[in-house]
Amino acid sequence: MSATFLGIPPFPEAAAGAVNDARLRHNLRRATHTIRDKRASVVDELHEDWQRLRAEGAAVKEHTLRHLDHYLEQLEESVHRAGGRVHWASDAAEANEIVTRLVRDTGETDVVKVKSMATQEIELNDALAAAGITAYETDLAELIVQLGEDLPSHILVPAIHLGRAQIREIFLEQMAEWGVPAPRGLTDDPRALAEAARVHLRERFLRTRTAISGANFAVADSGTLVVLESEGNGRMCLTLPRTLISVVGIEKIVPTWSDLEVFLQLLPRSSTGERMNPYTSTWTGVTPGDGPQEFHLVLLDNGRTDVLADTVGRQALRCIRCSACLNTCPVYERTGGHSYGSVYPGPIGAILTPQLRGMSSPVDEALPYASSLCGACYEVCPVAIDIPEVLVHLREEVVERSGHAGEKALMAGAEAVLSSPRTLGAVQRAAGLGRRAVPRHLPGLAGAWTDTRDVPDVPAESFRQWWDRREGEGR
Repeated sequence: MSATFLGIPPFPEAAAGAVNDARLRHNLRRATHTIRDKRASVVDELHEDWQRLRAEGAAVKEHTLRHLDHYLEQLEESVHRAGGRVHWASDAAEANEIVTRLVRDTGETDVVKVKSMATQEIELNDALAAAGITAYETDLAELIVQLGEDLPSHILVPAIHLGRAQIREIFLEQMAEWGVPAPRGLTDDPRALAEAARVHLRERFLRTRTAISGANFAVADSGTLVVLESEGNGRMCLTLPRTLISVVGIEKIVPTWSDLEVFLQLLPRSSTGERMNPYTSTWTGVTPGDGPQEFHLVLLDNGRTDVLADTVGRQALRCIRCSACLNTCPVYERTGGHSYGSVYPGPIGAILTPQLRGMSSPVDEALPYASSLCGACYEVCPVAIDIPEVLVHLREEVVERSGHAGEKALMAGAEAVLSSPRTLGAVQRAAGLGRRAVPRHLPGLAGAWTDTRDVPDVPAESFRQWWDRREGEGR
């Protein structure tokens, strides 16, 4: 369980509070619909080419995952050949220990960070703080979350749950404690907020000598890492510091630059609704006199090989973190990201988080049920992850685990009835006779289902009875 999300109850309880927050629902609806509409526009431009790109992206990812051992070794060799060093981390604790040691070796106590979900996943900032090292987030939304001592709630826009007025207050109250303060007359105009962040961060960029990044992709045959972003903070972090440490999940590999081309078309359209993202930064090892002079790549497992062993669930590792599934999901739109109790919210989080953490808590067991199974997430996924299929698969795993005696008994009873025509007919006749006694709201566990639905009317006779009667009358 991620430390920052400790204390957040399982999804049904967390979501119940979120849906009653009118301001949260307003912010979420406005933001997700704006991004969703932009995405639809740029995807429609490609017509049938989009489906071909989508199929190609899924095929590249599937091929890479099936041969991951080969491409990981190739990536390691390529990075070493380019002057970088590779470190292997089996879990979060080992990754944090490696990064902390590397930062200490530089003699620095401050680092700047490019937005990285992998470092959020392993709670790197907390680990660095425990070692006396301060990590400064440089992505605008991540900066807002950090200054507000908040939690991210979206893959692409971590501060999506906050409005402009709230952000203004955070800047005015907290910026001075972290560096250059916000101007006194700061308004909630987006341009003014962005300018306050730019001035605040510029001083940090120019002074900090060590940076930590993630990567959207790692190209195996060249050892190149790639970050796509919209603000330029990534470019500053990746070029100005002397030491660069990149923490990357082992599933982020693509074999060649030709494969990368596919994703440079899929990701911007699916994430920000742009034909091309404003900044695409690539780096390959070190070059004397140009950019960081020391480069370390930390390859993170942290449960990914366990996911890879699941023939159904491993398609979650194809995810390129575009957030299209969040922006189209009716459940996420109404509950927000915090309800998922993980750094990975929304539909992809509902299948990725419990697999990475191993269904180790009630929070994880609840996540596969945080969906209506409408399938909208699968329709927009740029790498064709069948999220509903994985959700159903994980629900089966939840029920097979210890506990859930009531659900198991119910399913066993249903199997007994449905597998015997004689028993089924008897149950149907009894239901028809007692149909007027069925309450509109069911008791016990079934009551949660009828809180928002009507119990279907029980017919006076079953289809079998109607058919038999019809056939009898026809003789």
